[in-house]
Amino acid sequence: MHLNLTTTGDGARHVALVHGLGADGATWKPIVDRFVATGSYTVTTLDLRGHGESDRASSYRLDEFADDVASALPRGLHGVVGHSLGGSVLVRAVERLQPRTAVYLDPGFSLALPTTGLAGRLFWAVPTVTMGVAALAQARKGARLRAGYDDATRASSDQARARFDSGMATGVFRDVAFHPVATTAPAVPSVIVLSDDSPAVVPERLVSGYQQAGWQIRRLPGVHHDMQLEAPDRTFALLAELL
Repeated sequence: MHLNLTTTGDGARHVALVHGLGADGATWKPIVDRFVATGSYTVTTLDLRGHGESDRASSYRLDEFADDVASALPRGLHGVVGHSLGGSVLVRAVERLQPRTAVYLDPGFSLALPTTGLAGRLFWAVPTVTMGVAALAQARKGARLRAGYDDATRASSDQARARFDSGMATGVFRDVAFHPVATTAPAVPSVIVLSDDSPAVVPERLVSGYQQAGWQIRRLPGVHHDMQLEAPDRTFALLAELL
C-alpha cells in the first residue's frame, strides 16, 4: 500500500498529522501553516488508504490502516497527531512509531452506537439505513459549521470528500464500534483532546478510565469535532503547547 506523504518546513521538531474519515493530508493546511510559520517545525501529512492521492484498497480495516501508517512514517518523531479516524489508526500504530508524544483530537476510540442486545442487532442489520438517518442530522449540523470556514478550508474539505472512497464508511464505523480502545496505559506519553462533540467518539464513561490509566485529558470547549478546521488558532496553540 502506497500512501501519499507531504513534508513541509525545515524546523528541528518533526511532527506528523493523521487525518480523519473523508479528509486527507491537505485538509491539515491551517495547522501546517501555523506550525511552519514558527520556524521550529517540520510537518509531515499523509493520505490514508482510500483517501486523497493514496491507493484504493479492497479492504479498510483499522489494523490495515495502522500497518500502512507504521510503515510510512519515520520512527521516533517529536510528535504525532491523529484526528477522529486518524486517532483510532494512530493508537494502533503508535507503539511501532514511538513518537515522543501522541496527541489524539476527538479520536475514534469508541462510538455512541449500539453493539449488543436487540438494539445492536437491529442497528447493524441494515447499517446503511440506520447510519444514513444519523448522517443526515450530522450533515445539517456540519453545513452550519462549514459556513464559518474560510473559502480555502471549505474548498479543501470538498476536494478531499470528492476523492474519498466512501464505500469504506460503514465498515470503518463497524470496526470502531466493535473494537473500542481499551482503557489501559498508553504506549507513549499521550494526550486526548476533547471537543463539545466528543461523546460521540469517546463516551464520557470511558474518559475517566483513560485518565486513571495515564492518559492526559484536555478539552477545547465551544468547538466541535473538526476542531482543526473550525478553530485552527486554538487547536494549534494547544498542539504547540503539547508538542
